[in-house]
Amino acid sequence: MKNLLYISTTLILLSACGGEKKLDKAAKVEALTKQESELKAELVKVQNELKDLQGDSIKKITLVELMPLTPQVFKSYIKVQGHVEAEENVAVAAEMPGTITKIYVQAGQEVKKGTVLAETDARLIQQSISDLQTNAELVNQLFEKQKALWDQKIGTEVQYLSAKTQKESMDKKLATLQEQVRMSKIISPIDGTIDAVDIKLGQLTAPGIPAIRIINFSNLKVKADLAEAYASRIHKNDKVNILFPDTKDSLIAQVSYAARAINPMTRTFGVEIRLDSKREYHPNQIAEININDYTSDKPVIVISSAFVQTDGSGSHFVMVAEGNKAVKKPIKLGKAYNGQVEIAEGLSNDSQLISKGYDGLNDGDTIKTL
Repeated sequence: MKNLLYISTTLILLSACGGEKKLDKAAKVEALTKQESELKAELVKVQNELKDLQGDSIKKITLVELMPLTPQVFKSYIKVQGHVEAEENVAVAAEMPGTITKIYVQAGQEVKKGTVLAETDARLIQQSISDLQTNAELVNQLFEKQKALWDQKIGTEVQYLSAKTQKESMDKKLATLQEQVRMSKIISPIDGTIDAVDIKLGQLTAPGIPAIRIINFSNLKVKADLAEAYASRIHKNDKVNILFPDTKDSLIAQVSYAARAINPMTRTFGVEIRLDSKREYHPNQIAEININDYTSDKPVIVISSAFVQTDGSGSHFVMVAEGNKAVKKPIKLGKAYNGQVEIAEGLSNDSQLISKGYDGLNDGDTIKTL
């Protein structure tokens, strides 16, 4: 009986101890579950904040480069190809047919206007002149005697007029033959340099066949033809940059002449630029001409045309930086040349132009400079 009571008491005690442990475990599970819920809620909150941070800040921050703007005088040029031409470039030919008997010059020789360059055979003409001169002396003597008699009222007027007519006729014949002798000579019509001698001794020549070329190298110019669209923009004394590609030489000059008439066939007009005689140029040499057709009245903002964008309405704008924000700036364009454009309105030297990273930027986007 005692043993039974002892066992019962022990079982009750053990049961009491086990219940207390279950209660402790249950409480702990409940606490941990609550803590888990709180942690999950905190995790979701942080994840949402991180997502917002990534979407609104990190994703929309664009790295850009800024370019300061400095006003400058803007110039535009019209580019055209021309060539060097000598104002005095003459291919002299014989004035009458004949055989070349004498050549007095060679290529590179300097000559003056009136210099005899070569001669053709004029022996027959010279012989005719010699024969006429003999008769001319007799005719002149007869005229002088008849004139002396007529002055003394001796003889008839018919005799005097006949003697006078014979003298004048003889003088004209001699003058004609002497002119033919002159025409048998090839004479330089200008001061210049012998550029080519295209005849040889014993060669037959005739009018119209070039014999000797003379060029005045101190009087060269560049000529070019421009489209009529530029007629109102090109004027005498406009500045010109000329490049000679073959010699890599260049110079700055002025338009010396701009034609007023338009060629009806080519719809072009001519311009001329005189060259400095102290430098060496070659007739027919190619020249690249850049004619200054526009210069701004004062310094203006000039930017690359690549920075200019166009919206749906056709208006032009650029992206500028104001603080850490990109701002769409409407602008008005002026003249454009060689990838550069004049800004008539919209920008000042205080503007910070976004020169890199502007593609895809929207008004108000967050930016950061590199």
